[in-house]
Amino acid sequence: MATAFQIHAADNVATLLEDGAESSVVQVVGAGSGEIRLSNAMPRGHKVALREIGAGEPVIKFGVRIGHALELIPRGAWVHLHNLASDYDARSGSLDLRSGAPTDTSSAYV
Repeated sequence: MATAFQIHAADNVATLLEDGAESSVVQVVGAGSGEIRLSNAMPRGHKVALREIGAGEPVIKFGVRIGHALELIPRGAWVHLHNLASDYDARSGSLDLRSGAPTDTSSAYV
């Protein structure tokens, strides 16, 4: 069984410590406890919603707001660039979904 770490009791997301397969059950440890079923496959190091997060609601990690939900995020869903916008970086909506690399600049400088 994969594990996810909840850093602070106020967090509504936890970080996966191993890759998680779709529909797998993950053990939540740290500031929280229990189990959660993943609604989709997620790579290690990514965030999973511990509860439903409504569109526009804050996403809390480390006990602080790290951004807001762009749409309804169901419990057990992957929380990442496709459904989370940073409140601190206006460019967060243009980053590559898998790598996190900026897509609004060219790396073709030689």
